[in-house]
Amino acid sequence: MTNPLKRSLVDIALEQIRQRIDNGSWALGERLPPEPELAERLGMSRNTVREAVRVLAFSGVLEVRQGDGTYVRARTDPLEIMLTLARGSIEQALEARGVIEVEAARLAAQRRDEDDIAALRAALQASADAHGLDLEQYVECDLAFHQRIVDSAHNPLLSELYRYFSQVIGAGLRQTISEPGRPQPAFDLHRQLLDAIERGDADAAGAANRALLI
Repeated sequence: MTNPLKRSLVDIALEQIRQRIDNGSWALGERLPPEPELAERLGMSRNTVREAVRVLAFSGVLEVRQGDGTYVRARTDPLEIMLTLARGSIEQALEARGVIEVEAARLAAQRRDEDDIAALRAALQASADAHGLDLEQYVECDLAFHQRIVDSAHNPLLSELYRYFSQVIGAGLRQTISEPGRPQPAFDLHRQLLDAIERGDADAAGAANRALLI
């Protein structure tokens, strides 16, 4: 069983390390002091500091290089971002989803190739097979379809952003689909979206994706 006091001390160490990275005391790419010195600076035990470093390395903020040291890899903690996203409302998640998906659909219509179209057709068919049956399977298939659309925009940064955000989108889908009395988008809209992308109609693709989010 986890010791509550140890967890509290680790949280304090995490916050102190994050603050030093945020205020520029430790810049991106800079090596942190050795563990004994770091523990002394933070006023913590080496075990506590070691655990805090492990957590931040797992989340991608720090990078531990064996035989070399620990380096600052990022200023933003993805785990904290996920917690913030998870605290948002369904309406806020839909707004954020729209910002990403609508523009991605427009770009996909302009940039897609034959491989993209084939992958989109397969993903849409899998989504159609699951529609109205198993909720969990449908959500996974729907997310896969929309991820394919974003990927068809051929912007790796946009693809990674959507992949990162998809967990929050999935939670919103599960709630909106299962909520009694809430209007559900017609599955035909997904087909209209794919058709618009296939024929290269950016305006129609954006409109179809926007309609799915109403």
